[in-house]
Amino acid sequence: MSEPCDGVDESITQVFAILGKRWTGLILAALMSGPVRFAELRRAVPGISERMLSDRLVELASTGLVLREVAEGPPVAVRYRATEAAAALEPAMRELRDWAKRHLGPA
Repeated sequence: MSEPCDGVDESITQVFAILGKRWTGLILAALMSGPVRFAELRRAVPGISERMLSDRLVELASTGLVLREVAEGPPVAVRYRATEAAAALEPAMRELRDWAKRHLGPA
């Protein structure tokens, strides 16, 4: 007889409700290097559509992980940056990258 499986912790459920969405982790990884404009961010995440990037940025802003900064112009410049909470994910993101290199091999 096998042992029962442990239930999933509520905190990890919260994490994957946010980070488990397609593109979200890639967007956050791209923002770890500093504030970027929308077009730069889109180029940094190959394959993402403008609409999806826009939607994910709105979601990430609502969770407090991304900040949208508007610099008055002319021209008006909008930049996105990781908040302190998102920046705190950097060590975990680095570990995930290293794990993938060791265990998943080349893409």
